[in-house]
Amino acid sequence: MKIGVYYIESQNADTEHINQYNRELVGRLSEQTGYDISFVSLEEAKDTDLLLTFIGGGGTEGRFKAVADQLPRPVFLLTTGFNNSLAASMEILSWLVQNDIKGEIIHGSEERMAERIAVLARVFAARKRISHMRLGCVGKPSDWLISSDVDRRESKERNGIEIVDIAMEEFFDEIAKKEYTDNQYTEMIKARNWHPEDTELCCQIYGALKRLVEKYELDGVTLRCFDLLGPIKGTGCLALAVLNAEGIYGGCEGDVPSLISMAILGELSSKPVFMANPSRILSGSNEIIFAHCTLPLNMPTEIELMTHFESGLGVAFRGHIPEGAVTIFKTSGLLDRHFVKAGLLSENLCETNLCRTQIRIRLEEEDLRYFLTRSIGNHHLIVNGDYEQEVEEFFRWFH
Repeated sequence: MKIGVYYIESQNADTEHINQYNRELVGRLSEQTGYDISFVSLEEAKDTDLLLTFIGGGGTEGRFKAVADQLPRPVFLLTTGFNNSLAASMEILSWLVQNDIKGEIIHGSEERMAERIAVLARVFAARKRISHMRLGCVGKPSDWLISSDVDRRESKERNGIEIVDIAMEEFFDEIAKKEYTDNQYTEMIKARNWHPEDTELCCQIYGALKRLVEKYELDGVTLRCFDLLGPIKGTGCLALAVLNAEGIYGGCEGDVPSLISMAILGELSSKPVFMANPSRILSGSNEIIFAHCTLPLNMPTEIELMTHFESGLGVAFRGHIPEGAVTIFKTSGLLDRHFVKAGLLSENLCETNLCRTQIRIRLEEEDLRYFLTRSIGNHHLIVNGDYEQEVEEFFRWFH
């Protein structure tokens, strides 16, 4: 992550002392954020992942306007409480608004500025990675996902996300090879000695999917997994659970918007992401139940091996996800709508009439109404921790 500072010097009195203070401030912000923040020239500014334009003091407005066309968008104005730096930045921000250019003043205590820069750094780093992603769709979306397809050309042109379609026949050919390379997750599952033949088959399904990921150089993949039930008599739950634990985003049912949502939330949080169905809303207690048969194996504190809920086949997982703050997120396939809210995971459930991993999350009443009035598909993505701000910042600056 390259964070640059383009410095616009003020010509007010005592310029040398002011410049020295400002240089030292940038050094302290670098230490507090944990990112390398360094001064760059105007020519170098375009090569940064995040550029901060340091307004050194009053009288810099004209100098800023003269170089504005050469600065990356959006424009972040780094300021101090001295030498009319804030006043000049406010005039500049007003000019940006008048010209429909997104911008913001970064101001306040050093701690507050460092926190703000760190959030922006995470968001811009995630955006850079997302805009170069290749995501695979093995088979078409499941028949019941009537709102969950994505225009491939528009996705690439608008957001830089390339969606690669892979035929189920090619996947079946890979499964027929009955090959896979063990890792810590497959070894952990096999050590449970739970239905060894089913486990071996599901490991072979994992191997087939992993080879497709490598062949097509994918960052993530979604699978029309229910098509495995008839001809293969196995499920994709284990394959997706292992891929996710390995850092390869893996989604169910050929649901491309959910895979894109998973990638965004994963990149912003650097944590494993659970893709699940909203199963029940408890209006009296402002809670919602989510459930699914697969989850990243590095997410729960403990797991129980079970069969896939709908079919009674294969290997699926009941995992205990740590209680506490969580973030629920979903975006449309072209990123033109999104929902995000932080809630409280209060309980892991163990019901017989739901998919295997089941969690109860408390939300505000008005947030629960979203699921009944404007929900973006059925699947939603869940991560431990509160990342609502990061998600909102992602969409604020890029859409």
